Amino acid sequence: MRDALLGHPSLDWDLATAATPQQVQRLFRRTIPVGIEFGTIGVLDRRGIMHEVTTFRRDVDTDGRHAVVEFGVSLNDDLARRDLTMNAIAFHPLEHRVHDPFDGRGDLDRRVVRAVGDARERMREDRLRALRAIRFAARFAFEIAPETWRAIEESAPHLGRLSPERVKQELQKTMEQVTCPSRAFARWRNAGAFAALVPALASVSDETLLAVDMILPPHGAKAAQRRSLRLAMLFSELDGAGTAKALRALRFSNAEISWLSALVERWDTLHGDVEGMIRDQRVTDATLRTVAARIGRLRVASFARMAHARWSSARLRSERLPSAYPAPTAHDTRALYRRLHRAAFHDAIEVADLAVDGDDLRAAGIAPGPQLGRVLALLLQRVLVSPTLNTHVELLRLAREFAALPPTVD
Repeated sequence: MRDALLGHPSLDWDLATAATPQQVQRLFRRTIPVGIEFGTIGVLDRRGIMHEVTTFRRDVDTDGRHAVVEFGVSLNDDLARRDLTMNAIAFHPLEHRVHDPFDGRGDLDRRVVRAVGDARERMREDRLRALRAIRFAARFAFEIAPETWRAIEESAPHLGRLSPERVKQELQKTMEQVTCPSRAFARWRNAGAFAALVPALASVSDETLLAVDMILPPHGAKAAQRRSLRLAMLFSELDGAGTAKALRALRFSNAEISWLSALVERWDTLHGDVEGMIRDQRVTDATLRTVAARIGRLRVASFARMAHARWSSARLRSERLPSAYPAPTAHDTRALYRRLHRAAFHDAIEVADLAVDGDDLRAAGIAPGPQLGRVLALLLQRVLVSPTLNTHVELLRLAREFAALPPTVD
């Protein structure tokens, strides 16, 4: 109802009824007990699409994460247990009547996020409501009512009661649904939510938060790809190990942890060098190939988008706080990306790109083990400087020379 009143495409509709879960199951042929203990039954329509139908209910007990509910109550009782007034509006589809006992429409008109009834009590019932209130305020560019904000601040020390999975989901929803996530994450920081939930981000800077807003989606990308880049930017003040630790605590998948922590590690170690390269107009192709190799072929595009976002953020802030070293321009960033992309995808920058492999070196008499790996690494270093050396004959010649060197020489 909220999104419809705001004129936004509706993400979903919540269906509520006085019928008990058992009555809903008897009324419809195909149902799924998706949350029957909480009064929710999934009803499948003719196309096989599921619609969740929930019985009017009220909470009789809660620990801040889970609630014990009671059925057989009125619609007003059901709406009174909602988190925010904008989410406590009902519409009768047959009578075409809006039921709004807490003036949610008025708060929408005033562009205010307000808790239903006693804000402290609403936050105590479910600690996730503090984060949801912040997300809605950021999504719609609304203010948060003073009493609701105070309740959010008071709730922050108790947010550790939330499961990591719920916190992760709220992070991802904010990244996906909010045009400028910095509005939400600045409030997370200022209220103490980051300190309680992701301590590594407790002091995240305004410049980094603004850079999250500046992340451009890859061409034709899905929402998940932009979300990943935004997450990498959010954690970009950390190193790779710190990012991996924080993401592991939030129950991200091993694949997500590996990708994001590796990207942040590259950013942490290389972004200063790359910015210096932009300032040096005479940067060589050999240097570009070396940097592309260190970033990794499949991370070059993501790294460049992070650079564009970070430097766009820095330029906006420098308009208010002039700097002796202005951030690179968008033109500079695009030019560097084109050169890095060409180096990454047209030149040999990985051991696998070499004209020889381990089998070739063993056949040439180089013993397997650490020496073989060292020789391959040295060959790649030479090829990064001089791509014309990347021939089978020339690399075998160099390999024999390298194999004869003392093990400590690189």
